[in-house]
Amino acid sequence: MWNCESVSVSGELFLPEGFESTVFIDSIPETVRHIAVDATGKVYAKFNKPSDRGVLIALKDVTHDGVADSIIPFGNYSAPQKGGYSTAARIYEGYLYFSSRLAVYRYKLNADTMIPAGPLETVVLDDHSHGSHEHIAKPIAFDNDGNLYVPFGAPSNACQEPKRTPFQAGLNPCPQLIDHAGIWKFDAHQLNQTQADGERYATGIRSLVAMDWNMQENSLFAVVHGRDDLLRLWPDRYSAWQSAVLPSEEFIRIEKGDDFGWPYCYYDQIQEKKVLAPEYGGDGEKIGACGTYKNPIMGFPGHWAPNDLVFYDGEHFPEHYKNGAFIAFHGATNRAPYPQAGYFVGFVPFQNGWPTGEWEIFADGFAKVDTIVNVNDAIYRPMGIAFGKDGSMYIGDTEKGRIWRILYRGKRDQFGAKHRAAMELRKNLPHIKNPDIIKDKILVKNNQEVGEQAYTLYCAICHQGNGKGASGRFPPLANTDWVSGDKERLIKIILQGMEGSIEVNNETYNGIMPQHAFLDDSSIAEILTYIRSHFGNQAAPITEEEIAHVRKINIHNSDNTK
Repeated sequence: MWNCESVSVSGELFLPEGFESTVFIDSIPETVRHIAVDATGKVYAKFNKPSDRGVLIALKDVTHDGVADSIIPFGNYSAPQKGGYSTAARIYEGYLYFSSRLAVYRYKLNADTMIPAGPLETVVLDDHSHGSHEHIAKPIAFDNDGNLYVPFGAPSNACQEPKRTPFQAGLNPCPQLIDHAGIWKFDAHQLNQTQADGERYATGIRSLVAMDWNMQENSLFAVVHGRDDLLRLWPDRYSAWQSAVLPSEEFIRIEKGDDFGWPYCYYDQIQEKKVLAPEYGGDGEKIGACGTYKNPIMGFPGHWAPNDLVFYDGEHFPEHYKNGAFIAFHGATNRAPYPQAGYFVGFVPFQNGWPTGEWEIFADGFAKVDTIVNVNDAIYRPMGIAFGKDGSMYIGDTEKGRIWRILYRGKRDQFGAKHRAAMELRKNLPHIKNPDIIKDKILVKNNQEVGEQAYTLYCAICHQGNGKGASGRFPPLANTDWVSGDKERLIKIILQGMEGSIEVNNETYNGIMPQHAFLDDSSIAEILTYIRSHFGNQAAPITEEEIAHVRKINIHNSDNTK
């Protein structure tokens, strides 16, 4: 057992009147993604980063003081795996189902023990070659008939080749739609399935992390991560403001055979319609064939990062929340030069299978700062949501591994709009509202040097304005030998790009670095010289001649492999 000091700490979250939060556990070193709670009150959290202690942790409040005091890490994968994106924790028919980036697993639960005693079982294995590590998370959902739903995310942003290259048209038809960018249905009880054993249930979906089955409506729902880089890829068609707030994070209801239009279209929540993607001739207004694809039931602003969706079917919260949807918005990384947004838990009231009106803020205050300039300014970021039989709601965090417990202490029959009024006002805060197109350009400076201007346009979206990156996804440029060390290695990375796991400053990252060979030698030299002389780095400049030399070698090597 892992021993830690159990301290009751104020939850410090903003909640509707009548709710209270406490800290169930203050920190878990591996941090956590999704959460599940069994009938006896044991909380199971999926590690964000696998360690030698396991891939999961079991927690229970044995002394009934609201704080976890029985804490046991456990579990493994069938094969070694580094890095994040491992997600999903759901309990179904006596099993704890969870996932890595490449598989869905399960353990048989025992009501009398904290951790499962049975063997690890593989339910679904992602057996693709995985040249790409984009959108590789494996969230899961179960229906009423013994079926398991697993997304296979799109291995690109917008089906370009080369990926994320300015002014590059998309492949048409997009070959990635054959075995990615959709949801597959499997038998929840059959072991060792691959995608070929499943049935493609829906398509045209770029990336999913938040997904749940609505038992009342007997239907699958999800909140989609919209595409990125409108300004970076198409600066002739989109402004920085448009790129920050568009396209929508789509809340979708999914029926068998649905097509939601990726990569050809995206949903514009301001115009309330699907429009043609720029890779296919769009300019932000053209509709083309996009009217033939299924629309979302609601559109949230862009880049909020919806990472969990749970429909509430309990009796402890006020009736207002019955059958509605709780959504964890993990928070943006790519809205520069505008403030980052999200970082809260939202709620959507439902009636007859459809949202009744506007979305609401249920829990806020995770980031502890506002305005959020760089993603790592946020102290906590909400990720996983789960409910216990006793009425407890649990919310997990990916930055410190904190888990909050939320209870309703008010009178259920008296709860109304006045109890939510203060939360409604929080929609005006910088980390939630749409930014002002002029006043909120927080990363734009009048005296930027050339390298900084190029860095802001092409690099800050991922690596952030302060060069510190985003945990688990985009590595830092600050104080690292990857930047200040071998020049040729650094030049090759910016020319060729990089996919797969990379370890920087003792942390593993699994994002994608797109190639930037489309930039001229002067621009690349300016960018690399800028990052080598900023963010705590003190390294020599890189010249145009050095860029040209490495570019020539790359072209020569490429020709020799044809």
